[in-house]
Amino acid sequence: MNQTSAPVPTEIGRANQHDVKIIWQDGHESVYPARELRLKCPCAGCVDEMTGAIRIIATSIPPDVHPLKIDLIGRYAITIHWSDGHRTGIYAFQLLRALCPCCAAKS
Repeated sequence: MNQTSAPVPTEIGRANQHDVKIIWQDGHESVYPARELRLKCPCAGCVDEMTGAIRIIATSIPPDVHPLKIDLIGRYAITIHWSDGHRTGIYAFQLLRALCPCCAAKS
């Protein structure tokens, strides 16, 4: 995928009871382990807006955290209502594609 085209999902849902699956327009399938995705929440409560420092404390996130609901935000992002009560993160499609576990492993 070139950097000028924004990633576009064609399907967003669950991979199993806990994980999130996205099928992208280019046919790539990303499966995000739920807890890892929760730990990457980009909201101001989890990441300092000025410094980018991570505020989230990993030990405070339950091992079995999972999405209760996934909502689209326009044509650019999703928000996830997590089982630990967190729901303020906006996960832009570009961020999600960059966080893809199989793509990150190749970098």
